[in-house]
Formats: sequence, C-alpha cells, structure tokens
Amino acid sequence: MNTTGRWTTAVVGAALLLGCVSEPAASHSADGERVLVFSKTAGFRHDSIPDGVAAVKQLGETGGFTVDATEDANAFTPRNLRRYDAVVFLSTTGDVLDPTQQRAFEGYIRQGGGYVGIHAAADTEYDWAFYGGLAGAYFQSHPAIQPATVVAEDRAHPSMSGLPPTWNRTDEWYNYRSNPRDRAHVLASLDESSYTGGTMNGDHPIAWCQDYQGGRAFYTGLGHTKESYADPTFRGHVLGGIRYAIGDVQADCRPENGYRPLFDGTAESLDDWKQAGPGSFTRSDDGTLTSSGGMGMLWYAGSGQGFGSYSLKLDWKMASASGDDNSGVFVGFPPSDDPWSAVDNGYEIQIDATDVPEKTTGSVYGFRSADLKKRDRALNPPGEWNTYEIRVEGERLRVWLNGVKINDFTNTDPARSLRDGHVGIQNHGADDQVSFRDIRIKELLVKGD
Repeated sequence: MNTTGRWTTAVVGAALLLGCVSEPAASHSADGERVLVFSKTAGFRHDSIPDGVAAVKQLGETGGFTVDATEDANAFTPRNLRRYDAVVFLSTTGDVLDPTQQRAFEGYIRQGGGYVGIHAAADTEYDWAFYGGLAGAYFQSHPAIQPATVVAEDRAHPSMSGLPPTWNRTDEWYNYRSNPRDRAHVLASLDESSYTGGTMNGDHPIAWCQDYQGGRAFYTGLGHTKESYADPTFRGHVLGGIRYAIGDVQADCRPENGYRPLFDGTAESLDDWKQAGPGSFTRSDDGTLTSSGGMGMLWYAGSGQGFGSYSLKLDWKMASASGDDNSGVFVGFPPSDDPWSAVDNGYEIQIDATDVPEKTTGSVYGFRSADLKKRDRALNPPGEWNTYEIRVEGERLRVWLNGVKINDFTNTDPARSLRDGHVGIQNHGADDQVSFRDIRIKELLVKGD
C-alpha cells in the first residue's frame, strides 16, 4: 500500500547490472565468485566440450565471475573446492572421481556448494548414489539429433527468465532412467509429440533445479552440439543456472506438483478475472501482466466460488530500479467491484521492500511483518523475478519467498475469515509498475487451525 524510504544502494547497483533478455548479466560481487568447469570423460567424449568450456569462460568475463577449467580429478580436494562457489560438470561421462575425491565433493555440497550439470553430466558416476541424487536423473538413451519443442515450466528461475513459453531448437534429446519431478523442481520439459524417440510417456523433464543436502543443484539436458554454445538463448540458460548455483540470485527449487493455472499468460485465461476499481493490468506477448494506475485490483472470479485451503503461487517483479514500486496479493476476501472490500475483509501480502516492517515485502500488510533477515536473503532485486507461495490452511496464512518461509500468521478476526475467499493482485497507482505471471493454485485437504 503506501510507501516510505528507499531501496539500498547495493540492491540498486545489482539491478542496474541486468543485461539483455536472452543472456542476463550476473551481479558483480566484491567477494570475487569463482566457478570450476570439470569436463573429464571416462566414456563417450563430446566434441562440443571445448566450445562449452570457452562459452562458460566468456560468460564469466561478462557476468563477473572467474572461471577455471580442468579435466584433472585431483582438483577435487576439500581445500581446493573451498575456492569455488560452483562446480560445472560439462558433459562428463563415466567414473570420473575416485572414492576420496567423491567424499571431498560430497562435503563441498553439504557445506553449501553449487553444482551445475550440463548434458552428459547425467551420463556420469552411475554407482555413486550421492551424485545420482545431485544430478537428479541418470541418462538412459537418446534418439538422433533433431528439432524439438522445449516447454518452459518455470519462467521465474534465472535460467528460464529469458525464454519464451515454448522454445524450438535442435539438440540430442536424452531419455532418463527415472523422472526427477517428485524430488526436483522441473524448469523445462520436452513436448514428446514434437519429435521422435521420446520414451518418458509424455512427462519428459529436460532441465531442473533442487536444494540438495545443503547445496544448490541445476541440471540441463541441452548442450550436445557445438552450435549450442554459440546460441545466445542457450548461453543465457546456462548463465542463469550458474547464477543460481553460486547464489547470485534466489529461486524456489522445491518440487512443484498438482497446481493448475489461474493465469497462464494467454488472453483466454484472463476471462475468469475481473478488474475492481481504477487502473488496469496490461498483458504482454510473453504472458506477463503489468500494473498501471489504481488503486484497484484484478481478482479471480472463476466459477464464482472462493477458495478454502490452498497453495497459491505466482511470479512477480518490480520495474523501478529504486525498488519503490508497490503492489500486493490479496487473499480471503468476498467478491466485490470495490477493491477496498479486499482491504477491509481480507489480507494483503505486500510487495514493496521500501516500506516499514509491517508493510514491507512479505508482510501481512498492517498485521504481521515478515522475518526480515530471511526475507532479505531470499529477495531478488528490482528487475529480477521472485516467486511467492501463499498457503492458506484454515485460518493459518503462511508465505514463502523464493522457497524460503518468511511469514506465519493466524487470523482471529471472524470478519476476515480465510476459510472461503477470493484471490487478487493489486495495481497500486500511476507511479507503480509491478509485473506478474504464471499464477497457479493447488487446493489442499482441509486442515484444522
């Protein structure tokens, strides 16, 4: 709602470093982030490896992190690994580390290290269970190199934020021995009807991320061909995965299953939404809704029924480099053409990190502040996408920001009961531009307070 204060200079600086859509620049860190590219092979060797190493080094030069490259497994010692914020397994194959080196890498991940697996990283270390869990799935087979359609499932993750909803490209498309969806967060999948040789029964993840035993892991099955590493869109995909792995940007990498879209980016999906009050939201060709004017609210009418117990997820970002934009997500309010009905009868999860604690990003506006230390660590700066999960169970309201729980509030006011209400997004005023996309919901079994 109302704003005071200013965004910090450090965050403003990070926001100004954002680059082109297909290959976003990483924020430069005074700590001097460092990445190790490891490309040892004990099986099939991809002739694209030199191109991949060169590409990651170039991404480091423009993205503000140092890149070392090696095929010497002796680099995997506790002391040496401590130098790196992430290790990239670039089309490694077979058994590439001995037991001592494996233990060193396990310790590195458990102490918060980052892992990036590219393409044949899934064709590596089949007898090392820790690595199999970290990579997310093992390679099984592949058809001939051919064009296929990649479907973006999470466009808020930095590896996906520059991609369109569908991406047509040529590569060698891996089938995997298991589906990682239940244990990792799927970022992109293959449309098996768009090519021949897919064997995963129509649910074919091809890129994913996860928090794994204390560390961060990102894997992409793309990257077989030399041409991939000259493609700006693919390079942006890899750079986003590296930025996530080194902790330069935050993302929700918890497994996500069972959600249905309320707004999927199409004009048709807006048919179930109604504008209350002044101002509006504008839909762009990439499926993003951006606020203008106000103070109003776009709310989901659907069948006319409210929601009881549910998990609501949506992606949002601010336009202003100062962070002094304002919006919010309303829950638990009755249907009305008056946006103030939501203010008076529901709750707002605030978006505006410049405001006072009980009215700042992640707060239940005017009622309960977010855990500000956790919020600050989880929050991406203006210009970057963030993901909210707002979970309502009975009268309990919890908020996750980029996978980190930052608020836990229980309603005691019968006039604001959360047990049957609607959801909406706020357009705050003429000077406030906040964008939303991929609004989805999963209805939960009813639980007691």
